Amino acid sequence: MSKAVLDDHLLRDLLSGDVGSELASVLADHEPATTNLYLVRLCRSVVAAAGGALTGSWPADARQALGRQLVALPDDIAVVPMRTVAFRMAELAHAHRLSALSAEATAASEHLDAPLCVWTGDDGPRLRAAVAATGGDYRTIGH
Repeated sequence: MSKAVLDDHLLRDLLSGDVGSELASVLADHEPATTNLYLVRLCRSVVAAAGGALTGSWPADARQALGRQLVALPDDIAVVPMRTVAFRMAELAHAHRLSALSAEATAASEHLDAPLCVWTGDDGPRLRAAVAATGGDYRTIGH
């Protein structure tokens, strides 16, 4: 089965068991994967929870439960090694004026030949254009 790269919002939904119909549809045909920086951003949200969109409105016990899952990330969720995509990230960041987060997501999607799935609220024109330029599959997913 092929993989799908999930952003931090979608990874949060998967780990918390709050999978909406659009994400469930993707996961019916793809195994989940993510990036190092999406994983770090979700971990930071769990630790800080400063009112952000990821876990800011969650109660402390729910954030702690998610944190335990992040520490022991299930083996069936692939994380593309940074060393595998680092040089490609630099190329993509330069060519498309991407942040490190977006460059890693694009490179991981390209490396895995996988759709890049992002929460609708994080849809960005540069990221979308970079994935299109690589011939990739870019999907926005709401909840």
